[in-house]
Amino acid sequence: MHIAKGGLRALGIAESFSGRTRSLLAGVVMRKDLRVDGVAFAPITVGGTDATEGVLRLYRSLHRRDVNCLLISGCVIAWYNILDPARIARETDLPVLSITYEASEGLERDIIRHFPGDDQRLAAYRHLGERTAFLLHTGSTIYLRAWGIPFHEAALLCDQFTYDGKVPEPVRVARLTARAVVHCPEKEQSGIPASPGQAI
Repeated sequence: MHIAKGGLRALGIAESFSGRTRSLLAGVVMRKDLRVDGVAFAPITVGGTDATEGVLRLYRSLHRRDVNCLLISGCVIAWYNILDPARIARETDLPVLSITYEASEGLERDIIRHFPGDDQRLAAYRHLGERTAFLLHTGSTIYLRAWGIPFHEAALLCDQFTYDGKVPEPVRVARLTARAVVHCPEKEQSGIPASPGQAI
């Protein structure tokens, strides 16, 4: 992947939920020049184990061959629904970057407390590995995990996609999109699209 390429496209993925049983993933395809040319959605279960499948459904629903990488807002989403980014990288054949924004001692104790005896969920969390802090040109620090790409390239890519603050633009717009759909008045009854994966 040519990091310096102006037409490089990232698929930013973020979620929104507010106490419902399902959460909404939104994906936004964005070029480095900030042109948005694709949006997709996929629901996942709050507290479930289907986050990885949700990301894969979302990606496949776009039917795009020009996406160069995935930028995901966190690996632990929808109340401890844990992603398998290595699998996503394998099945999409694309680099996967997971970005978080706060220092943390980890979530092992929380997982054990909320899901006692769920060894599979705990193992999935441990399999993610450690995050690495990176100082952006904006002066903000992100915490990054990367698969299918050297860390220094992943960090540079995040830096180039971040125009202010700490959230790369594809992820920021995906987050705004997910929140807008979830809180749309017409969606108040169900909260999210009924289809398993939908691209627009």
